[in-house]
Amino acid sequence: MTVHTLDTGLFKLDGGAMFGVVPKSMWQKLVPADANNMCTWALRCLLIEDAGRLTLVDTGIGSKQDEKFRGHFYLHGDDTLENSLRQHGFTSADITDVFLTHLHFDHVGGAVVRTPDDKLQLAFPNATYWSNQTHWDWALTPNPREKASFLQENIRPIQESGQLQFITAEGSVPAALLGLQEIVLVDGHTEKMMLPVLPYKGRTLAFVADLIPSAAHVPLPYVMGYDMRPLVTMQEKEVLLRRAAAENWVLVLEHDAQTECITVQDTEKGIRVAERFRLNEL
Repeated sequence: MTVHTLDTGLFKLDGGAMFGVVPKSMWQKLVPADANNMCTWALRCLLIEDAGRLTLVDTGIGSKQDEKFRGHFYLHGDDTLENSLRQHGFTSADITDVFLTHLHFDHVGGAVVRTPDDKLQLAFPNATYWSNQTHWDWALTPNPREKASFLQENIRPIQESGQLQFITAEGSVPAALLGLQEIVLVDGHTEKMMLPVLPYKGRTLAFVADLIPSAAHVPLPYVMGYDMRPLVTMQEKEVLLRRAAAENWVLVLEHDAQTECITVQDTEKGIRVAERFRLNEL
């Protein structure tokens, strides 16, 4: 098995929204904000090569949204999903499986592209797209807080393609995703977000998506204002972080613009970051 991180660009989100009730005087020391209180975040994906299958975990924002939408999020940087795949010798046609942790636009946007004649089609024509029924239903009939994150142009084409498959409510790993060891389901950020866990180079690797979007979010109270159930997020973070500390897991961070991977350790102040490194340094 070989695992790569894929950079697909950078974007900005309000620092207060990203850190919830934590005061700016504390979080800005970790993630500096610009004059508009906006902080820079990564759009990082994971690519898993295993036994002839090529699994892409999340897809970034993509490029089909209009300039007004892109302007809200200050999309910048030279990296794209297509270019990052190409750097590793692959094209979109090579992807066999797309594992979507959840359907917020910054995780699923690159799964669907707009053609020159303004039609929507799957970005990965030969892939099976993986979600779960509970989260899918949640996204199709969104609550008012999340409605702006669940863009139907990112979701409906997948459903209509015939290439969508659901993971069971218990998070059992499908045979097609044989490289995965476990799928952790969490409900604090959104209903039934899926975190893939896999063995890699004698370690356990977990792609923690929006449960722990950056290294700055490791302390338990550092929870995003975007989370639907912040107290549940804190409970879920504690369970995963204690397990990660005890078993020396490598956590791959989707939104940290500076740090790809961390390990964590238990300290007198609680779970804290132990090491920071790039995945290819393992």
